[in-house]
Amino acid sequence: MSGIRASEALRPGLFLGAGGGRRLATLLRPAAKRGLDIAISAAALVVLAVPMLIIALIVRADGGPATFSHARVGRGGRSFGCLKFRSMVPDAEQRLAALLARDECAREEWETTRKLKNDPRVTPIGKFLRATSLDELPQLINVLKGDMRLVGPRPVQAVELATYYGAAAEHYQSVRPGITGPWQVSGRNETSYDRRVALDVAYATRPSLIEDIRILLRTPAVVLLRRGAY
Repeated sequence: MSGIRASEALRPGLFLGAGGGRRLATLLRPAAKRGLDIAISAAALVVLAVPMLIIALIVRADGGPATFSHARVGRGGRSFGCLKFRSMVPDAEQRLAALLARDECAREEWETTRKLKNDPRVTPIGKFLRATSLDELPQLINVLKGDMRLVGPRPVQAVELATYYGAAAEHYQSVRPGITGPWQVSGRNETSYDRRVALDVAYATRPSLIEDIRILLRTPAVVLLRRGAY
């Protein structure tokens, strides 16, 4: 009997129990997510290498760089360079400052959403890249480096975090930002910034590998429909 009891005690279900199984799943979830990130982003970079090279050459036709790195807030509040194909004119920051100084409507739109629906800084090829989200393909490199994940809150600037997130900034900084995420598949720029913050908080407080997979599967349709993209 003692041998039977000993063998039963070693069964995973009896050893871990329901609570132990949940704790084990919680411990393994980050490793599973990281493995998924590396596998998919590495494969995507190989498959998309030629298209990305063609995009880079087209973007560079106006004499500016093909890509740019913009400071964004990552996990733990650490700043990192978020990569994108350049979709704006080389002197975009100067043009933005001049526009906001003379156009009250544009200034109000920018202060509310940090976006301009009819942004005069965006180049013709940049409009296409933004509408199709192709400008974000270089962020696959950020994923490989560990700055970002495939799924997570969209990366924000420090000024956005301070202005719009308030106490929710803690939740945003508890996870890595993602190439796609709840905001991307929930209307993007058609939603308010408050809604965006609420989506980020909900994602950060209820981590789920299954939900990540759902978001990844929904993303291609959202990109093709171009809902909320500008």
